[in-house]
Amino acid sequence: MALKSHFSQHPKIEAGCDEAGRGCLSGPLFAAAVVFHFNYINEQLNDSKQLTKAQREALREIIIKDAIAYSVVSISETVIDEINILNASFRGMNLAVKQLKIQPELLLIDGNRFINETAIPHQCIVKGDGKYLSIAAASILAKTFRDDFMDKLDVEFPMYGWKTNKGYPTQAHQEALLKYGRTPYHRKTFQVKGQLKLEF
Repeated sequence: MALKSHFSQHPKIEAGCDEAGRGCLSGPLFAAAVVFHFNYINEQLNDSKQLTKAQREALREIIIKDAIAYSVVSISETVIDEINILNASFRGMNLAVKQLKIQPELLLIDGNRFINETAIPHQCIVKGDGKYLSIAAASILAKTFRDDFMDKLDVEFPMYGWKTNKGYPTQAHQEALLKYGRTPYHRKTFQVKGQLKLEF
């Protein structure tokens, strides 16, 4: 089923917003906002989790070329620890919107909650990255830019397997944490091995 090009019934500048990295033990959270033409069509676009790495990377270039405007921002591990991951996702999407080169008239937010720090109306859409092209595009940009960042961190700390797990709590990543301890890129407010919280 093809994703929808717009939420509004009449032409409006809509910005799709999404983030990547909420469930990670390490690395920043990345958020993105994307604006397409009202009747934009791209049958390849989908939720980033439904695409292969090669598909995401190819679509990133298409999104950057086709978008009227886009932006990608990151929220550091330090800020995530200070304000919690949910608020960090809200902050990231707000910052991404504020950095767009044009002012949207409506924000399409992936998820069921959002604290809007702009004067722009918003609509929360559960699993929106599988329903609307602009949100799907935002999910792809956030995911690919974050993956690239984690690949660079992996060069510095190869023992955690970030090139493969991208900071998510895989068994190998959790075992490496217990063996080597945390890095400056690990979030202090996380849990590992079920409910066992690491104290650093």
